Amino acid sequence: MDLPRLTLITANQGKCDETFFQALNAALSGGVGQLLVREKGMDSAHLLAFASKVRDITRAHQAKLIIHSQADIAKAVAADGVHLASSDLHEIPAMRAWLDQAGMSISTSCHNVKELQESHYYGADYAMLSPVFPTLSHPDAPALGVKKFKEIAAASSLPVIALGGINSQTRKQIADFPVATIRAILHAENPKQAAQSLL
Repeated sequence: MDLPRLTLITANQGKCDETFFQALNAALSGGVGQLLVREKGMDSAHLLAFASKVRDITRAHQAKLIIHSQADIAKAVAADGVHLASSDLHEIPAMRAWLDQAGMSISTSCHNVKELQESHYYGADYAMLSPVFPTLSHPDAPALGVKKFKEIAAASSLPVIALGGINSQTRKQIADFPVATIRAILHAENPKQAAQSLL
């Protein structure tokens, strides 16, 4: 599967104002190829409205849109895929059958070899392997480190996106892999430039 080189993850917990949408447009202009909407603080109604708006924005930039967990929202806005937590891997077959759309991907969050193997077994299309480096999103999670990440990714039957502590400096250490990030782009002064530097 041909994965975008750069995925941006939203994690605003409902704080999605015009400043956010300006940053999103700038990031997509800078080369972000995929947006993963992970808004656990939103109820379904707000998430649907938000996802509908970002669907229009991603389409304008010819970027993919992935929705975290909520397949119903993904289907409603004609997203490109659904992303599942490592605790929900067993739900992949039922979700794929319910979605009934061959072009819609299902990806997973993985943190070790076992989860990658299970993701492959249940039929995921690709995985995000994390955390590669220490990250503020999950400060208590031990980082894999570059060597271990590369070993696990190389042995994986699934294509892998690197996640966790990715910035313009750490990016260079895993240059061969597609990456996903939150803060390195959304918290940057210039999101477009930040995206370009990660590519």
